[in-house]
Amino acid sequence: MRRLPRLLLIALAAAPLLVLAAWWLTLPTTPDPFYNATYRVPFRPGTLLRQEPFTRGVPEGVIAWRILHATTRDDGSPTLASAIVMVARGAPAGPRPVVAWAHGTTGIVRGCAPSLLGEPFAHVPALQPLLAQGWVWVATDYVGLGAAGIHPYLVGAGQARSALDAVRAARQMAGVALADRTVVWGHSQGGNAALWAGMLAPGYAPDVPLAGIAALAPASDLPALMSAVQHTPIGRITSSYVLQAYSDTYGDVKIDAYARGWPALMARDIASRCSAGGKAVFTALEAVAAGGSIFSTPPTGGALGQRLAENTPVGPWAQPVLVAQGLADELVLPEVQSRFVAARCQAGRVIDYRRYAGRDHLSVVEGDSPLGGELVEWTRQRFDGVPAEGACRER
Repeated sequence: MRRLPRLLLIALAAAPLLVLAAWWLTLPTTPDPFYNATYRVPFRPGTLLRQEPFTRGVPEGVIAWRILHATTRDDGSPTLASAIVMVARGAPAGPRPVVAWAHGTTGIVRGCAPSLLGEPFAHVPALQPLLAQGWVWVATDYVGLGAAGIHPYLVGAGQARSALDAVRAARQMAGVALADRTVVWGHSQGGNAALWAGMLAPGYAPDVPLAGIAALAPASDLPALMSAVQHTPIGRITSSYVLQAYSDTYGDVKIDAYARGWPALMARDIASRCSAGGKAVFTALEAVAAGGSIFSTPPTGGALGQRLAENTPVGPWAQPVLVAQGLADELVLPEVQSRFVAARCQAGRVIDYRRYAGRDHLSVVEGDSPLGGELVEWTRQRFDGVPAEGACRER
């Protein structure tokens, strides 16, 4: 019994050290030299800088590469982004139709790119069926997650340029031939990126004509979404990422105008970590420990609210648009999505809106979801030139 107080003291003394060790060990991985440009090339958005084979997690019967390419920031200055390109080994010689994939939230700092994570293809819907069609899969990492730079988290145009320029770069690769026919798929953060790609492509990348946009549980009405989920653990992670990324991107958004004290400290640390992969457990624990909302001032007011509204995708879209939504989603709330779609339809946009009972934010894109088969069929119709519905449709 005399030993119990001593053991308790040892445990209390060791606890901070264990927390510190966990904090250190779960920091993002430093990207390898592939993601650093070591030479100069004439700058043009979409210029392919390098490619190399990629094997981690790649399905059997598939060949993949990771690529580094040029893209642009909001001010038009050059920067770099990375991507993964995949095609089935048995696919016809081509050129082959392209599915451009915009991934969901993985973090906002270097080391959080899907091409650097242990499971680079997590939460990608219908990947095997897509490849079985002979289509080429081009998946952007965006700016700032692999290559250096400020990550444009939920900054619509910044994400969209990465997706479009990844397709441009993939066209220059040795070993795979891409057709002009491209459909963009995006989930969550990537759904916002996909909708923005449709808006941006005619002006920014007219050489990447898009046959369709599929936005899956997209972060659409950003002010409404931020307001609705800020008090939940996943909402605190999203809030931290948005506040840090927007303060890095926009001079008029200041962190201390929206978060103070302990929540602000937690938000800054959460923003320095990935939310995907094995190291994300510490991020999740921090989000739970933070409690409440990180915001001391409503995120929908002032400069932040204005910037969130600016990055809400409202169209126009020249191509068919599919929006898919799980009705059990606790991050992108179904009622928020339905109001967004209804407002876009009332404004004259045409959206095929599909809802899935019992599916949450991630399960809507998992292998057993009915969305997968429908998504492949919808995409095949776009590649085949089948006319889409001429009015908004809800299922």
